[in-house]
Amino acid sequence: MMRSFEETAEAICAECGGRCCHEAHPPLSPARMEEFRARGVPLSVAEFAGYTRMKSHDDGMCILCRSGKCRVHAFKPETCVAGPFTFEVQDHTLRLFLKHESVCPLVPYLKADEIAYASQFRMAVRSLTALVRSLPANELDAINRIPEPETDLVAEILLEPRGAGTA
Repeated sequence: MMRSFEETAEAICAECGGRCCHEAHPPLSPARMEEFRARGVPLSVAEFAGYTRMKSHDDGMCILCRSGKCRVHAFKPETCVAGPFTFEVQDHTLRLFLKHESVCPLVPYLKADEIAYASQFRMAVRSLTALVRSLPANELDAINRIPEPETDLVAEILLEPRGAGTA
């Protein structure tokens, strides 16, 4: 019996041990913070350092990663949902990047399976678009200054400028 993409991804991620959870500091949208609060996750897991983000342990591992697994997997931060895709915003354009295989062991699987790639790409677009639209400009600017080495640009999506379409 063939495994679903989710089962395969979970197995690959479990074997990896959470490399993407080390020194990551994913941004937290207001909606995600509210989700944490509603589900009983203490808001002390977050900190502000130019943007609202997840805290890390002294060793750099995400505070919500335990034994290589996310304790809030079902409602993890938007950038974690989008992985191994990452982003920047430039001139009202959401620029999506795919991490290199050396960074994320899920990438070779996605590259080999068009359906899985397309599914995860759509998820990344939805998740990252929602995140970007929810963040104040100063926080988005801080996130844009974070280097994302070992990535390849895979898409550019025009975003409606802030305030456009409102009366």
